[in-house]
Amino acid sequence: MTPAPVFTVRRMARRELDLAIDWAAQEGWNPGLADPDSFHAADPEGFLLGLLDGEPIASISAVRYGPRYGFLGFYIVRPPFRGQGYGRAIWDAGLAHLGDRVIGLDGVVAQQENYKKSGFALAHRNIRFGGAVVPEAALLGIVDLHRVGFAEVLAYDTLLSPAPREMFLRHWLSAEQRIGKALIRDGRLAGYGVIRRCRSGWKIGPLVADDATGADALFRALASASVDESLYLDVPEPNAGALALAARYGLKPAFETARMYRGGAPVLPIHRIFGITTSELG
Repeated sequence: MTPAPVFTVRRMARRELDLAIDWAAQEGWNPGLADPDSFHAADPEGFLLGLLDGEPIASISAVRYGPRYGFLGFYIVRPPFRGQGYGRAIWDAGLAHLGDRVIGLDGVVAQQENYKKSGFALAHRNIRFGGAVVPEAALLGIVDLHRVGFAEVLAYDTLLSPAPREMFLRHWLSAEQRIGKALIRDGRLAGYGVIRRCRSGWKIGPLVADDATGADALFRALASASVDESLYLDVPEPNAGALALAARYGLKPAFETARMYRGGAPVLPIHRIFGITTSELG
């Protein structure tokens, strides 16, 4: 009698995260070329790999942002192994890793009902807009992000995030193949954004600002890196100003996710979030 296959879940080694990134690319998620180091830095123990008789077939990230908040991502089962219970097993392992924290995720819309069974509730949609942009000249007040002290950027980012994400942000802002811009008004930080090269084109994230005028100025400055290539921006649907920005520059809806939370949705100033950082880590 052939023995039943054995499915195990363990923490990913850093090199194995590259495999999960490749799977995400095959699913059409278009990850950034320098994303893995930033992701791993956020929580080195927060990336899990599912193996069937030693062969990697599934992944999930369960990144802990401090003691009260976590984020699920990279929930992937390789197509030949779907519908056999392996996804549920690694999902449960991810939830266990996060414990009793409030948990967020950006899931594919088709899986919403399954997420609800685990206690998640829909907060809003995130819509990915894409297209080629011919940027106008940037407005005054835009500077390279590295000219702003990290402590100031972290303080601004923390106002717009469910929890501080210092380690992740340090790596995200300094990684290769990305450009950061800041908006300075009256001597203080009034917004910032990052654009990074992806498997296809460029993606802006985050894009955050005090108001729509500031977000527009940052968008112009960042978009100048993507001339003659596709540009993508993941917009939280409740931000009408962000939707208007995407329309103003001719970006078209290309993909969407469902932002869901378990344990209660954090209260965030969504009107200042014009582009989420990443659908994998929030």
